[in-house]
Amino acid sequence: MIKYFRTSYKFGSLGGALSVVAFFIFSYLVPDPSTFNMIFGYVLTPVAVFLSIKFFKEYANNGYLSFAEGMSVGFVAYMLIAIISCLGIWTLLLISPDLFEQINLAKLEILLSSKESIISQVGEESYAFTLKSIEGMTPSDIALNDGIWKLITGLFFTIIISIILRKNPN
Repeated sequence: MIKYFRTSYKFGSLGGALSVVAFFIFSYLVPDPSTFNMIFGYVLTPVAVFLSIKFFKEYANNGYLSFAEGMSVGFVAYMLIAIISCLGIWTLLLISPDLFEQINLAKLEILLSSKESIISQVGEESYAFTLKSIEGMTPSDIALNDGIWKLITGLFFTIIISIILRKNPN
């Protein structure tokens, strides 16, 4: 396992750090940086996973890659991205309660401005539940949501990239 960790921790750590920095920068540009950071994660995570698997294949495994090795390397990369991003965003939101309030108000504003549309699609009960959920949101909820979406994106792209890059020594 150390062999896999050695080649992917760099890209996973870098990806997680870039995600936290992006969240910080977006917080000065838009009212709800969590949305933009999630979109940024849809680009960042597959790139980091691809680079970690590609570097493992070329430099640590003599140009060969099995599906299982690709999945292992990708797993380490996207887990590090998700963990570092989650902890970093949570820390930023704890340090800056004003930023958390700004995000919460932006989410409430979007929900309230789309009330009729949402009710017509999912019903009054679902709308009320969503409103209650947003009102009770905490900084850890925002951070966990970001981390979970990075995990989902990472798993999806790790499977695809591992299939594309696999090369057996036969």
